[in-house]
Amino acid sequence: MCRALVIILLLSTFLGGCKKKPKENIVKEETKNTLVWKDFGPYIQEFNKNDVELYTQYFPNDKAEEFLKNNIPYFNCPDKELEKTYYFRWWTFRKHIKNTEDGFVITEFLPDVSWAGKYNTINCPAGHHFYEGRWLRNQNYLADYANFWFKGGGSLRSYSFWAPNSILAFASVHQNKKLVTELLPFFVENYDGWENERLAEDGLFWQFDNRDGMEVSVGGSGKRATINSYMIGDAAAIAEIARMAGNKALEETYSRKGSTLKELLLSKLWDADAQFFKTLPLTPEEYNKLVDKRYSDSFSLIKKDSLSLVDVRELHGYTPWYFSIPEDKHSLAWKFLLSNEGFKAPYGPTTAEQKHPEFKVVYEGHACQWNGPSWPFATSVTLKAMGNLLRDYNQSVISKNDFVNQLLTYSNSHRRINERGEKLCWIDENLNPFTGDWISRTMLKARGHEPAERGKDYNHSEFCDIIISDLIGIQPSMDNTLTVNPLVPDNYWDWFCLDRVKYHDKEITVIWDKDGQKYMKGQGFSIFVNGELKHNSKRVEKITIQI
Repeated sequence: MCRALVIILLLSTFLGGCKKKPKENIVKEETKNTLVWKDFGPYIQEFNKNDVELYTQYFPNDKAEEFLKNNIPYFNCPDKELEKTYYFRWWTFRKHIKNTEDGFVITEFLPDVSWAGKYNTINCPAGHHFYEGRWLRNQNYLADYANFWFKGGGSLRSYSFWAPNSILAFASVHQNKKLVTELLPFFVENYDGWENERLAEDGLFWQFDNRDGMEVSVGGSGKRATINSYMIGDAAAIAEIARMAGNKALEETYSRKGSTLKELLLSKLWDADAQFFKTLPLTPEEYNKLVDKRYSDSFSLIKKDSLSLVDVRELHGYTPWYFSIPEDKHSLAWKFLLSNEGFKAPYGPTTAEQKHPEFKVVYEGHACQWNGPSWPFATSVTLKAMGNLLRDYNQSVISKNDFVNQLLTYSNSHRRINERGEKLCWIDENLNPFTGDWISRTMLKARGHEPAERGKDYNHSEFCDIIISDLIGIQPSMDNTLTVNPLVPDNYWDWFCLDRVKYHDKEITVIWDKDGQKYMKGQGFSIFVNGELKHNSKRVEKITIQI
């Protein structure tokens, strides 16, 4: 008896030294669920069948279906290509969940790359990771990831990263006030670090374009709409978390920081003649004082003697709307997204306006160029920004139909024709906006680059969050309310459903069923909480309910 107890204790101690697998909520096909997994499992089976699994992490392909069945919201709509891309992006996101000695992290590349930090992590796309992964039912993966960046040795400022904003966005889905209030001192320390490293004397932040993850850009480095928008978003998040923590002084400090920076961005980075947000180069004095000469080549694309905004519109000029920073009058900038001389292209918006003389789509030089190709990273930001424009602004430039058209273009770009002529779901680094070819992949293969398929299943953007929080419109908050504000145009679809959304530890289902015959849960627009009908109306509309 004693010997058996000793053996049990020894085994317990040994197993306790390993990272434990998080407990999953096993899904049963119960009648209360509107959607059932058997209708979507074939997508995962197809992805697995077509995949050459070169690199595996915590959930290999043979565990993919079980993980996704138990963890993701189910989405159903008449557009089967859009629906397929939704499940494909969850399938790829799952590949990037990595178990480490410091808990779970999310990777950008599956193979190790030399410029990554600890555990092959890169902070450049981490904001997208938090927005995307916040809808996983098990919040342990992202909670570990948040703590890793601030407590586990993550390289927080290697690239631009809207950390407090995106972590608060994640925590709002799960109403996890404990996570963000415990990280609050680290958020403040990180903001101070950015001010020490990247704040110019005029109060704007500056950044190398490649440290924005946007190398070889036409406008080059300087005071960019990207880094300044991220810092405004982070200041607002810190102020909100300080309010939750009861720290009035800190709340006021960061509210003031955000307001001041917002005024500077709107006044200094807006080109009224061009009707667009642009990059402002550093002055010669700022350049000599602020730029480490080891990195001076990063400024080779701009004139250091210039005191005016650059002469090019670039897609990152829409970043301020990601954080709802601009005013109504700035909405005119969005007309360039719909123009063939601007950013409109068959396979996704270009990263520079097409009429600019330095616009390029080439297969030589650097494999990752932001002077023309379409990048899912920037497309994600633009679509999220577009969603805010439609919800928060009084404007007539962009419609819900425009949003859906851009979303479908983005969805349809997630494809590749293989050597046998078969169309596969695919996500990689950068796209030829006119042909849909994955440029970096083509270039690296021609050069015999190792590691093989560096950008395959690339995790540098988001997609599922755009479906959940923008198209279907679940807008999370920390209070006890549920807001659903869909961007599906009127009379666009006769039916759609988003089911099994875990929000504030409750089950949310959103249904539009025009005649009530698709889902048999009633006619019209319905919201269910834990299976109980909380709202029904004759049209798809914004609703807010107490939960």
